[in-house]
Amino acid sequence: MDESDCTTSRPRFQAALDFGITVLLWTYFLAGFVFLPPFYIAAHLCPSCGERTVQRFNSRFYRGFFALVRALMPGHRWQVDPAVTAIRSSVLVCNHVSYLDSILMIALFDRHTTLVKSRLFDIPVFGTMLRWSGYIPAAAEGRLAGLMVERVERARDFLAGGGNLFVFPEGTRSRDGQLGRFNPGAFKIARHCRAPIRVVSIRNTDRMFRPDSFAFAARGPNIIRVQLVGAIDPGAVAEAPVSRVMEAARSMLAAAGHPGPETAPNRETPAGGETCP
Repeated sequence: MDESDCTTSRPRFQAALDFGITVLLWTYFLAGFVFLPPFYIAAHLCPSCGERTVQRFNSRFYRGFFALVRALMPGHRWQVDPAVTAIRSSVLVCNHVSYLDSILMIALFDRHTTLVKSRLFDIPVFGTMLRWSGYIPAAAEGRLAGLMVERVERARDFLAGGGNLFVFPEGTRSRDGQLGRFNPGAFKIARHCRAPIRVVSIRNTDRMFRPDSFAFAARGPNIIRVQLVGAIDPGAVAEAPVSRVMEAARSMLAAAGHPGPETAPNRETPAGGETCP
């Protein structure tokens, strides 16, 4: 085989490898909709289990997913800051570059909740799993408004008990690595709950799973980093204007290498931002 044949075969091999890995990972992901519902039903019916147990199921399921990711794609290395996994009783504000970001956050924390696009609650089976997980609809209007209010009111006790609320306040994934405009919902919830805000930087998940694509890119080298880049204490969250707290969080992410436009509410996305695609 001459050099030109090798040059031609490499892209084909890489494409075949990406396809095979994509099929395996999507098979794992979709299998959850087949095998997990009985466990969700049992947890939902058990008075002593409920949302906490369902959240643990979610976390363990996605830990298995990322263990498979690591085994299949060794060219992608992972650096998760221990300071992130140690976070408790906080609102996590994160940048958003890939569909993987939300399930990565779920994998990191047994006790978690998040804001989800309201339309996803309408999907059969999946919507029920979102409800039973205790997740919060992002829209403060429509038929899910009551559920959102109920979940936000319960958030104070949830956070006080050691749970975390993670949110992507941009409301959508960045296509160019820059921060989008922030929505104020997460910051209002933090103020309501008098909870600390932890600012978390996520890098390079989009190199593994690109926006607007359902295929995984197996080839490295790549380092995926999850890092705690700042904190805002409950006193500042409660006393400072929401706009100032938003600006502080943006500045922390900007200092970590995520530049973007000035902080302003995004009128094109739900008021609370979103975490699920």
